[in-house]
Amino acid sequence: MTESAAHPVHIVDLAPDGWLLEHTSAGLRPVPADRLDDHFAEELRPPEWATDLLVYVHGWQTSPESALGAVDRLLALAARRYSPERYPGLKPWRPWTVLIRWPSRSLPSLAGYRRIRDRAHAMSTEGHAAMVIGRLLGYVDGHRADPAAPPVLANRDGQYLHLVGHSFGCRLLCEAVQWAAGEEPSTLGWSSPEPPGRPFTVDSVLLLQMAAPRDAFADTFTALGTAPLRGPVVATYSRHDRATGFWHLRAERRAGVGYAGIGTAPAAVSAIRMLSADEPYPLAALDHRFVSVDAGAVFTRGHGPAGAHSDHLRAETAHLLLSLAAHSR
Repeated sequence: MTESAAHPVHIVDLAPDGWLLEHTSAGLRPVPADRLDDHFAEELRPPEWATDLLVYVHGWQTSPESALGAVDRLLALAARRYSPERYPGLKPWRPWTVLIRWPSRSLPSLAGYRRIRDRAHAMSTEGHAAMVIGRLLGYVDGHRADPAAPPVLANRDGQYLHLVGHSFGCRLLCEAVQWAAGEEPSTLGWSSPEPPGRPFTVDSVLLLQMAAPRDAFADTFTALGTAPLRGPVVATYSRHDRATGFWHLRAERRAGVGYAGIGTAPAAVSAIRMLSADEPYPLAALDHRFVSVDAGAVFTRGHGPAGAHSDHLRAETAHLLLSLAAHSR
């Protein structure tokens, strides 16, 4: 467990094959398969004070230290933006965060981009990342205060579960949600009532500059149209993102979600622009299965081969995250 003074963050490390690692006196080692649930029980118990549970997966070219720094910065931006007056449905905002780290470093080249793209995909499809993250989400979901339950639990309003990914980390999250959908997915939307016998659900998914083809939801992550999601899948994009534009186009012959937005998907895609940190998002703007957010006027900074690919840690991003959390209520 690693904490800053104001932002509790629990770190989960994955091996190149996607298996869970644990810290021991001898260093990092794989958690034995028969101890996976015991490990989660020992390390991942959502505290009673938390109102919202965040699971964050970083992207390309991110060191372990930078991953923690990115989460701390996003949480700090959200803390500065939050007030009950600005987000009336969010009273209060006390997040508890799980940071999932994975080996994402490579040379800043086309070959390096392809190498990490292939690793992110293989960690889930040939390795264990989808199962491990899916089991982790299932554990957290099963031990949080149920938002649909009577107000007699530790948190009167329940605890809401949000997924946040950046770059290739978005792929890992989508693979995990697709794995969790199983053979009998349950489609739940914000405008839909919670059914009896609440399944494993996620209240929102925020994909920041996703490194995947813009038609990935129609071609690869097809189960997200009917996955156990109670809220929307929201993806940002910017024309200034060279990693998912220039590099992605050469690596996959198609523009990426982070450059061109969500293309075709199993359900209708709503297209909106990223609002300033002082403009409220109406519920109707976000209450869709897929929402493509044009952040081209916001995510602009960046030099070198990736362009503005990592310019996502902004007040406007924190505002979008807080808005999703508020509308989850």
